[in-house]
Amino acid sequence: MTDELDRVRDHYRATGLTERLKTTLAVFGPDEQRLMPEQLATLDQFHTRGLAATAELANLAAITADMSVLDVGSGVGGPARFLAATYGCEVVGIDLSEPFVEAARYLTGRTGQDGKVSFETGSALSLPFEAGQFDAALLQHVAMNIADRPQLYREIRRVLKPGGKFATFDVVLDGGDPHYPVPWAKTPGESFLLTAEATCEAIEAAGFGTLVRRDDTDAAKAWFAELRASGPPSLNLGVVMGQGFPELTTNLGRNLMQGRLGILTAVFEAVPIKA
Repeated sequence: MTDELDRVRDHYRATGLTERLKTTLAVFGPDEQRLMPEQLATLDQFHTRGLAATAELANLAAITADMSVLDVGSGVGGPARFLAATYGCEVVGIDLSEPFVEAARYLTGRTGQDGKVSFETGSALSLPFEAGQFDAALLQHVAMNIADRPQLYREIRRVLKPGGKFATFDVVLDGGDPHYPVPWAKTPGESFLLTAEATCEAIEAAGFGTLVRRDDTDAAKAWFAELRASGPPSLNLGVVMGQGFPELTTNLGRNLMQGRLGILTAVFEAVPIKA
């Protein structure tokens, strides 16, 4: 387990990330100038279809202002900031990568959302939160890096209140072995993909009932086709992941187009745990 976590940490090490972000965001003005969350949307949504996918998932999970929400694998904090800005809820993000958490805090300061959004460094397999602390949890393009899916989903269930919503948007195995490298893994050693069926079975076994389940592979293919036609925006995830990122995204699109991988969107409800 330690070796797996170390490999994932190395993949997302992102040395000097906050300084790169400061330099990149100079196009918007000096460091003390307040930014709007939507200005960051092309570089802080670390998943297929970007902000549109986060917005759809939040809508499916019926997020409201009175909720306390956990973003598992929060990256540089884009989804957490979007949720707080859109719904007025309080959001806590947790990520294994210290540079990502540092960058998330910096960007959240730039958007003036420190009072609603916070971030912690930690493992999704051992969440540093009390049982029943959250009303909802989001997991976007994270589970592919985690071998122990039962423990991942048990931990998310543990920190949710009975009836709490768990919304996931993830890459799944479909018709074959993927081409590497991809955004979450340079080699198969950091990648732990499951089929959509196996993913949902593991989640249900952890104490959830299914509310929504859909295949969003076609929407992802259309997004990649549009991206290929228009080219990446000037502010993009290459700022976060480095110069090699275009190859990683190209391979993900290729895997989807060839039917090797798919995209699962699903929302579950935490079933009351029997004594």
